[in-house]
Amino acid sequence: MSAKLYQLSPPEDLILGMMLIRPNRLYSNAAIQIEAELTKERHGSVPRIYVVCGQDNIVKEDLQRWMIQENPPDEVKLISDSDHMVMFSKPQELCSYLKEIANKYF
Repeated sequence: MSAKLYQLSPPEDLILGMMLIRPNRLYSNAAIQIEAELTKERHGSVPRIYVVCGQDNIVKEDLQRWMIQENPPDEVKLISDSDHMVMFSKPQELCSYLKEIANKYF
């Protein structure tokens, strides 16, 4: 976890994360059986903003950019020096973006 998720986060956040981690499947059997319908009327009715974490060791930036290209959000923000846990590694920058997004879209 220290090398992949929290490499730029404060040590106390890594310790807390390690204490709280639990095994979890990405998808349950029920989730696989339910077909999601993503339409502009349903999924597209909520503004979507993607925050690229430039130093994410779990979801590398090229994969993040591919996901953005394949399913374009309304806006893309970049926090270039954040790890996967952006709320710990760069909380001020994330908070600033969230306030900006809230003011613009809501």
